[in-house]
Amino acid sequence: MTRGEGAQREATTYQGRFAPSPTGPLHAGSLVAALASWLDARAWEVGHSGRGGRWLVRIEDVDTPRCVPGAADVILQQLATCGLLPDAPPVWQSARGALYQQALDQLIAQGHAYPCACSRKDIEDAHAAQGHDRTRHATLPYPGTCRHGLRGRPARSWRFNTTDFKPKNPLALIDKAQAATFSIANGTVRWADRRLGPQAQHVASAVGDFVLRRADGLWAYQLAVVVDDAAQHITHVVRGEDLADNTPRQILLQQALGVATPSYLHTPLVCGANGEKLSKQNGATALDLHDPLLALGNAARVLGLPSVEQIHKNTLPEALEIWVNAWARTYNGPP
Repeated sequence: MTRGEGAQREATTYQGRFAPSPTGPLHAGSLVAALASWLDARAWEVGHSGRGGRWLVRIEDVDTPRCVPGAADVILQQLATCGLLPDAPPVWQSARGALYQQALDQLIAQGHAYPCACSRKDIEDAHAAQGHDRTRHATLPYPGTCRHGLRGRPARSWRFNTTDFKPKNPLALIDKAQAATFSIANGTVRWADRRLGPQAQHVASAVGDFVLRRADGLWAYQLAVVVDDAAQHITHVVRGEDLADNTPRQILLQQALGVATPSYLHTPLVCGANGEKLSKQNGATALDLHDPLLALGNAARVLGLPSVEQIHKNTLPEALEIWVNAWARTYNGPP
């Protein structure tokens, strides 16, 4: 870290990020998350002589089979067209494997991670043998088959051991303003979401021992995002509501690795015609940015901010300023 970087970090108490996966261009749902995270950073301390926080972009391309060549460049251009410009050059997860390996090695040394030989079918068979039905779209909790050894089978992946996890220094690395946003007790992680309110999950029973490195050798999302948020000193995470149930797993990893836990805000989702989250797998089309103000206005409406009809006479920078002030009034209260 250079002296200039250190001074810049000390000059702000807010560091946010937008972290898209380059599986295709941004669509209406992903623009909501992008706009929300940008507004949250820019609205930081508005009205209190604050200059706003820093907003970063991270390309989450660790799941390489799903990534589309050139999609990251398209996403960055879409953001620029909408006036959502990051405060530092974007980073790519695919270039950060050494950091993830270092974190995995730390977890192994601490006894928090273990090798697993199970396939998805093995997990399904284990649940079927116990008479458990699988809920649609739900992931079956890992039954802990390999927690105490591989029994002669070859390792396929690495998992985080969620059983009996106790943070060594529960709040030692947490800023005083964030100290009340989460707790871990009796296997249950509780945290305060700035929009959804109090949340809780018993990770061992809801999810089980989750994957850190996949059977195909790729890094799992949970480990990569925690390592990157820590490395980039992210203080506030603003993302879609569909990712809320990832938060307790990430809090466990943050505590195991001895890094700070950010404040979380999960935004409303845009749904498709079938009522399910709008996604590329659910028929989402690329954003039409011939009129970026219209696209942003639609995203702002989802967030409960003034609609484009109310500000259609304004330029894009003027509209963004209106939304920054509206965001500060709507979302920037206590956790």
